[in-house]
Amino acid sequence: MSHVRKALTLFEKVNGRCFHPHWPLSYKSPNHLPPQTRLLSSISSSATSTMSNTAGLVIPCKAAVAWEAGKPLVIQQVEVAPPQAMEVRIKIKYTSLCHTDLYFWEAKDQTPLFPRIFGHEAAGIVESVGEGVAGLEVGDHVLPVFTGECGECAHCKSEESNMCNLLRINTDRGVMLSDGKSRFSINGTPINHFVGTSTFSEYTVVHSGCLAKINPLAPLDKVCVLSCGISTGLGATLNVAKPKKGASVAIFGLGAVGLAAAEGARIAGASRIIGVDFNPGRFEEAKKFGVTEFLNPKDYDKPVQEVIAEMTNGGVDRSVECTGSIRAMISAFECVHDGWGVAVLVGVPSKEAVFMTKPINVLNERTLKGTFFGNYKPRTDLPTVVDMYMNKKLELDKFITHRLPFSEINKAFELMVKGEGLRCIISMED
Repeated sequence: MSHVRKALTLFEKVNGRCFHPHWPLSYKSPNHLPPQTRLLSSISSSATSTMSNTAGLVIPCKAAVAWEAGKPLVIQQVEVAPPQAMEVRIKIKYTSLCHTDLYFWEAKDQTPLFPRIFGHEAAGIVESVGEGVAGLEVGDHVLPVFTGECGECAHCKSEESNMCNLLRINTDRGVMLSDGKSRFSINGTPINHFVGTSTFSEYTVVHSGCLAKINPLAPLDKVCVLSCGISTGLGATLNVAKPKKGASVAIFGLGAVGLAAAEGARIAGASRIIGVDFNPGRFEEAKKFGVTEFLNPKDYDKPVQEVIAEMTNGGVDRSVECTGSIRAMISAFECVHDGWGVAVLVGVPSKEAVFMTKPINVLNERTLKGTFFGNYKPRTDLPTVVDMYMNKKLELDKFITHRLPFSEINKAFELMVKGEGLRCIISMED
């Protein structure tokens, strides 16, 4: 296999990615591709065969284990058991850090669950599949997702919902659904999973309904960010707010999710994208995502929704709230125009939080909506989002502000705690 590895490494150095032999029907078969691509397809096929030889076996690998709340992750060897019924074991190539990982790692105001392997924004390659898995095979390129699509429940069968009854996110569960056991262990001691993905491990086991099979040509070190936050913000605008070309849109919160919402407004052709944030340093970065104007609520002696209404002759056509702040939620709703304005809530507030506004704001034909994962069905819709990037409609590179090797994953946490950057890509093989 040394010659295979050398060939793959050489090709990746030239092209930045490698092609895969399992071409979906929508792509050209290897026989219709250039000679160098057919050669790599053959090489990759040999590598895939070797990968599948581990099927049914326990795989020892490195993982970043969280043993205590707020303490640095420990990179150590774990054992990853084979996938059981309806499960898939994947080799993680790249992962990213999301605020959800940070929140549960800090374990503030919640019941902690440790030891645990965090991580849920990632991209990888199928190593083996369990009994009953359909539509996925060894070598497929996939995005693991914290929520799923069983395809059988009322939500999955509805065109209006993506909140699968079986595979909806459960942050309290640290085991697999099929048998209530973990697939991770260290010297026989089980290690808890996180939201069914646990991508801070070289190998992980995921329910097949939580994997989106994607274009094998897509660069995994970029599309990995689509597993959570970017898709959430993007979909909130494109799928829920649905601004028309020339519309005005207000985005509350200019973190990664908010900027993804702004990116959606840019793609939709909005003429004005107003960013609202308490950090004025974020405006320059936001311009890259189409934000045309910036408001800091601290700069005004009246509610920011009133400022926006004055700026836009009665209110914006659409607004997207991405902070989880109740005050921001109220502002986002009250700043949209009466008659046709739509406000979309994305940020997650505390469970005890209460949203209050005057009923007349609703009676005057303003619409308030909520969204979960941007209303994307993971298996059905994420491949099309990847294709948006491949077709140069969606710009992902500007979200990636840092890159680190897996050995330095704790630095990624430090960056996020400091509020530096948007997304840090962690290479599992560096």
